[in-house]
Amino acid sequence: MAPPEDTIAALATPAGTSALAVVRITGPEAKRLAADIFGLTPLPRTAHRGDYRDQAGLLLDDVLFTFFAGPRSYTGEDVLEISGHGNPWIVVRLLDDLYARGCRPAEPGEFTRRAFLNGRMDLSQAEAVMDLIQARSERALAAAHQILRGALGRELQSLTDEIVGALANVEAYIDFPEEDLPEEDRAGLRRRLQAAADGAARLLATRPYGDLLREGIKTVLVGEPNAGKSSLLNRLVGRDRALVSAEPGTTRDFIEERVIVGPHSLRLIDTAGLNPAPAPLEQLGMAKTRECIEESDMVLLVLDSTRPTPPLLGSGLASFDPARTLLVLNKTDLPASAGTAAPPGWRSVRVSALSGAGLDELGTAIVAQADRQRPADNPDGVTINARHAHALLVAQECLCQALTKLESGTDTTLLASDLRGALAALGEISGKIDNERVLDLLFSSFCIGK
Repeated sequence: MAPPEDTIAALATPAGTSALAVVRITGPEAKRLAADIFGLTPLPRTAHRGDYRDQAGLLLDDVLFTFFAGPRSYTGEDVLEISGHGNPWIVVRLLDDLYARGCRPAEPGEFTRRAFLNGRMDLSQAEAVMDLIQARSERALAAAHQILRGALGRELQSLTDEIVGALANVEAYIDFPEEDLPEEDRAGLRRRLQAAADGAARLLATRPYGDLLREGIKTVLVGEPNAGKSSLLNRLVGRDRALVSAEPGTTRDFIEERVIVGPHSLRLIDTAGLNPAPAPLEQLGMAKTRECIEESDMVLLVLDSTRPTPPLLGSGLASFDPARTLLVLNKTDLPASAGTAAPPGWRSVRVSALSGAGLDELGTAIVAQADRQRPADNPDGVTINARHAHALLVAQECLCQALTKLESGTDTTLLASDLRGALAALGEISGKIDNERVLDLLFSSFCIGK
C-alpha cells in the first residue's frame, strides 16, 4: 500500500481547556504551510516563535512551531507541530484555518498509520504506541516501551530467519532439480524448524502476562463475613469505597476498584463473605464470589486472625489455588490475633486494616505474587496481544505440520507450502512479508547456474 499524498491536521493533545494545545500537521504541504502562515522557512527540529494569522490576516494566537523534515520525523513525512494556548476556541479557529488552506482532518490513528506505511515502524510497534498511551502501571509502560523499541520485531526476525533459511533449501530442490546441489541436510532442516517452533511457543507463553499488564491484575478479596475485606479494600483504595459494618453479610454483591500497588495495576474486587450458613440473599452473593474466584488472577484470602482456627484455614483451603492465593491475616491490632498462623506452603501477611499496620508488607507480597506470573524465559520483557497470539498459533501449526512431514520421511519439497504459511502468519504481526529475502538467500547459499 502506497503512503497517502495529502496533508492532514489534528489536535494532538487532549481536548478541553489547558495551558497548552499542540496541533500536528503531516504531509507534503507541511513545509509550505509554515512558510505561508509564519513568513519564513523553518529550520528542521528548531522551535520558532510566531504570530498565527488566518488567511484574512486576523491574529489567532502567539505560538511556538517546530518543523520536522521527512523522513526523520514521526510519520516519515514533513511534519509541522504548532504549540499554542489551550483555549478550545483558539484550537477550533486554528484547525478551521488549516482546513481552509488545504489540509483535511486526520482520521483516528492516522499519524501512526502513516508512520507504518512510511517504514518508520512495524505493525507491532504501531500497536505499542497505543499501549504506551493507555498503560496504567510501571510494568505495562515498560512492556510497551520494549515493543516500541523493536524487541518483539527482533524476536520475530529471528524466527523469520530460521524459516527463510529452511525455505531457501526446500525451494532450491523444487526450482532447480537438475542442478548439482549438495545432498539434503534433513537434520539441519529439522533444527531450523524446531528452533522456530520453540521461539513461537516462547512468545505465545507471554500472552497471559501481557493481558494482565494491559487489563490489570484481577485481584479478589475473599473471606468469611466480618473478616475485614471491605476495610482492607478501603485501605488499599485510600478512601471509604465499601460500606463497613459490624453486622455480618454487609457486602451482598461485588465492588470493583482500580489501584496501583508498586509497579502493577490491580482490579481489586471486594466480594460477599463466605458464610457457612448463608441467608437466601447471601447465597446469591456467594455464587458471585465463586465466579470471581474462578476468573481471578490473584486471590487475597482475608482471615480474622483473632479466631484460633478460622474455618477457611481448614478444609476450606482446598478450594483455593496456593499458586495464586495470598493469605491476609487481619486484625493484628487486637491482642487475640497472635495465635493464628498460616499452614505450611501458603504465603501469608499479617495486617491491620483498621490501623494500617502491615500494609507495606502486603504491598510487597502482592508485587511478588504478581511477578511470579511473568514467564521466566523472557529476559527482554516482551509480551504479545491477542492479534499476535492468533498469528503465532497459525505459524506454530504450520511449523508442526512441516516437522511431522519431515519426521515421517516425506519429500522435503512438500514442506514448502507449510513454511510459506508460517512466514505469512509472522508477516501479519509486523506487516512485512518479504519473499525477496528467500530468493536472495537461495542464490547466495547455492552456486546455482554456474
